[in-house]
Amino acid sequence: MVIFLASVARFYHPGTGFTALIGFPAGNDNYEAPDLRAVPHYTYPAWASYDGQFYAQRAFDPLVRDPHVDHAMDLAPFRARRILFSWTAYVAGLGRPAWILEAYALQNVIAWLLLAVLLIRWMPPHTPRGLALWCACLLSHGLLWSVRFALLDGPSLVLTAFAVKLIEDGHPLASAAAVGINGLGRETNVLAALAQPVPRDLRGWACLLFAGLLVMLPLLLWEDYLRSIYRSTIFAGADPIMRPGEALMVTAGGVWKTLRAMGVFSAAGLQLCIVLPLVVEAAFIVARPQPRELWWRVAAGYVVLMLILDAVLWAPITGAITRVMLPLTVGFNVLLARETRASRFWPWFIAGNLHLIPAMWVMPLLP
Repeated sequence: MVIFLASVARFYHPGTGFTALIGFPAGNDNYEAPDLRAVPHYTYPAWASYDGQFYAQRAFDPLVRDPHVDHAMDLAPFRARRILFSWTAYVAGLGRPAWILEAYALQNVIAWLLLAVLLIRWMPPHTPRGLALWCACLLSHGLLWSVRFALLDGPSLVLTAFAVKLIEDGHPLASAAAVGINGLGRETNVLAALAQPVPRDLRGWACLLFAGLLVMLPLLLWEDYLRSIYRSTIFAGADPIMRPGEALMVTAGGVWKTLRAMGVFSAAGLQLCIVLPLVVEAAFIVARPQPRELWWRVAAGYVVLMLILDAVLWAPITGAITRVMLPLTVGFNVLLARETRASRFWPWFIAGNLHLIPAMWVMPLLP
């Protein structure tokens, strides 16, 4: 934790605070709302900017009524559908633009700390294996990328883990409500509803039906509200669904071709360390079906999602796929914690967590 917080501290700059974590582009007023122009903030070359800039500005206008904010971003309806963590930044910043930016920048840091506590439940870091699994989740490529660029995936993962915990504690309806709220952060977050208890009688089916309503209602209400604003463009920017496995095969083929040309000790090797572990994690979930395990059901849902994702998300250079698949990575490590044989544990652990290698270049964890 100390190493992580020290790394975060490097992004603090006098006068602009922690806004270096967001990734605003320099010299591009077209992507700056009036509220942003009025607040000192850290900027990068345009090629080094990232999507967090849009969600941070969306927080200036949590009810999506200001056209100036819409004009400051690409795919405004798409950004508005994922409103949750813009709302939380607005509330934490008490509606003040400068405070909102700081709150938005630090949300992922807080989420990382909360996740560190939650994960102790499934992988206590009191043994070498437990510590390895715990660190593999917290220092994963996807999670550190979310922290580094103030994205939605870290906070989403915390709510997913919290939803699983609520079911384990015997609160399935509270879990469903948490998943429903989390769906406002990213639509695919509703896959955590797969952790709901399997019905055993009529009452169980009624409970599951009500849980389903709790999961879908927030998203339906919010999208109905957005339809009144954006009309037919509400689903602009939605990721297309691919034929199962198509994008994965194209990406794997591209990585293999580049690897043969450039060698393992190159950028291609880092790309391999992004794609291969996800395939290993998926293989582990498929090869060891455990439908009674909550994390297995959640992870299995993400295996299916992985197969139909767009090729743009699979592109290793963007880091998007490791972020979207964070629940799969955590589910894999939670289930691997129950492997008692070292001869099986460590090969699976190494192969499934190769993403830790490119993760070292995401945040400055080393002195």
